[in-house]
Amino acid sequence: MASVVLLSADQMRAAEAAAINAGVASAALMEKAGDAVAQIAMKGWSKRPVAVVCGPGNNGGDGFVAARRLGEAGWPVSVLLLGDRAALKGDAKLMADLYDGEIAAFSPAALGNAGLIIDAIFGTGLMRPVEGAMRAAIDAMNASPAPALAVDLPSGVNADTGAVMGVAVSAARTVTFFARKPGHVLFPGRAVCGAVDVADIGIAPSALDGVGLNTFENQPALWGRALARPTWRTHKYHRGHVFVASGGPHNTGAARLAAQAAQRIGAGLVTVLSPANAADINAAHLTSIMLRVADGADDMARAIADKGQYARVAVIGPAAGVGDETKAKTLAALRASASAVVDADALTSFENDPSALFDALRPEDVITPHEGEFARLFGNIAATSRIEAARAAAAKAGCVCVLKGADTIIAAPDGRAAITVNAPPDLATAGSGDVLAGLIAGVAANGAPGFEAAAAGAWFHGAAALAVGPGLVADDLPNAVPAVLRSLLTPPAQEGTTPGDGAGE
Repeated sequence: MASVVLLSADQMRAAEAAAINAGVASAALMEKAGDAVAQIAMKGWSKRPVAVVCGPGNNGGDGFVAARRLGEAGWPVSVLLLGDRAALKGDAKLMADLYDGEIAAFSPAALGNAGLIIDAIFGTGLMRPVEGAMRAAIDAMNASPAPALAVDLPSGVNADTGAVMGVAVSAARTVTFFARKPGHVLFPGRAVCGAVDVADIGIAPSALDGVGLNTFENQPALWGRALARPTWRTHKYHRGHVFVASGGPHNTGAARLAAQAAQRIGAGLVTVLSPANAADINAAHLTSIMLRVADGADDMARAIADKGQYARVAVIGPAAGVGDETKAKTLAALRASASAVVDADALTSFENDPSALFDALRPEDVITPHEGEFARLFGNIAATSRIEAARAAAAKAGCVCVLKGADTIIAAPDGRAAITVNAPPDLATAGSGDVLAGLIAGVAANGAPGFEAAAAGAWFHGAAALAVGPGLVADDLPNAVPAVLRSLLTPPAQEGTTPGDGAGE
């Protein structure tokens, strides 16, 4: 789990303080951080002139250490300081004093011969827009043809939100310490980080105790325990039943995409609930996915409630149509004992009455708005970032919120949030959101809680898209899921040869 933790600036400071309280000298942390920067520079680039641009704080102290280590390795190094050397304090002053080369005032001209720039201006503490000399220095670094290696974060990126605070260094690579920060994986900051290395600087994992971890990178380590391969005892009903509400006769494809995704990810049974006038069209396209006529809210409620005590999940929204009928069907699904994934038209149907939806949602239900749908439901939420907006929405709606985008965020009502990092731009195609809704439902049908189901669904969505590659259309995604599953799950154990016991049909 530690490998997927994302630490805010305050949490990182708390982890450093815990390490210092446990006996690690703050200067030792800085020494290891600077050494890690130098090691990454030497591994990533051939020997060349390096300009180390240092700010007046601890990030600059890391830069002084990196400059010393590179110089000891025979690299030509110039150190350029933004600010007054006499104003340096604490460990940053110590490391500047230990550097035996010249420390010159920054000027754009001093970058002229550099083959590599090390950006050590700001670290995780930047909270205000970059202005004045600092902004001019970042502009000059970005104008240089030399690649930049950022220390902790590219200067100008907010560690907690990923926001660019006016201007930011465009780095080819970033070295951070102990754990990634949200700013490394949230756009637009993510776009200027380049490859991100996480260096061990001597902070023990126990430093995370009491920090209040609640933000994670969306990786299988976060939810893998909720995704198990069936055993020989598994019956199809044990794997849950997903019900997907179809739109009218000209709007049936979205529901089938969701249904196919739910089935591929592992739901034991999937049924499309179709209006009578669209039943023949759906029947012509469905084979292993079942079909049931459900014309209104009462029919939908009965269809879901008819089944037994195994897990049931309803998907409502993909091309369902915006209006009172979809609103009624959604509320009927939420009143049933099944959990629900509420998407697309079902969300927009509550644009003028969001409280009716929020009052009906339960903690394990999942809503999946894109930016436009989010604004229709939560337009009055004040938040400084997408991640805080998703958290606030989950708390207000009382359920899991999947805020879709290039950095899809999954937030739970209890404050947990996961940021998805594997979704390629190829997913910007019609129908991909319908597939996501089905993937989430299929994982939930197997018993995963709402947050884990939503995070797993979003990760598989990205992994399937990466497997398909350029030229992807939404229809490709469900069929790409089995290969991704094979890469994660071990073959089933041969636990015995006793026939029956619920195996197979």
